[in-house]
Amino acid sequence: MQIKEVMKYLPHRYPFLLIDRVLELVPGERVLALKNVTVNEEFFTGHFPHAPVMPGVLIIEAMAQAAAILSFKTQGIVPDENSVLYFAGIDNTRFKRPVVPGDQLLFDVSITRTMRGIWKYKGVARVGGDVAVEAELMCAIKQI
Repeated sequence: MQIKEVMKYLPHRYPFLLIDRVLELVPGERVLALKNVTVNEEFFTGHFPHAPVMPGVLIIEAMAQAAAILSFKTQGIVPDENSVLYFAGIDNTRFKRPVVPGDQLLFDVSITRTMRGIWKYKGVARVGGDVAVEAELMCAIKQI
């Protein structure tokens, strides 16, 4: 999926759209998504000017955006402006490596369970094959 199709499945827009492309997607199973990390990202001006590092919460957010695309594609729906995927929990998160400008983040997110509108995922973010972040996410699709 190129960026225009990604934008059909996510309500986020600049500067909060954190997925650039979907490389692989198997509905009901997993997604592999990409984020190019550039020095032009707004958060680098303050985090940290002398040694820029992508904030961990934004890496987790990007992982959740990949999970949202997977969930909507699994259901076979294109969300409208009233559909939102909210966090319900974040567990067992580990930050293993800083993410810096010039890195390319690959998000490998798998569905581990769905029940009554709650989705659970296992996500791993990698840079060049090295694990940067791993986490278990729980989200709920809601109509607003």
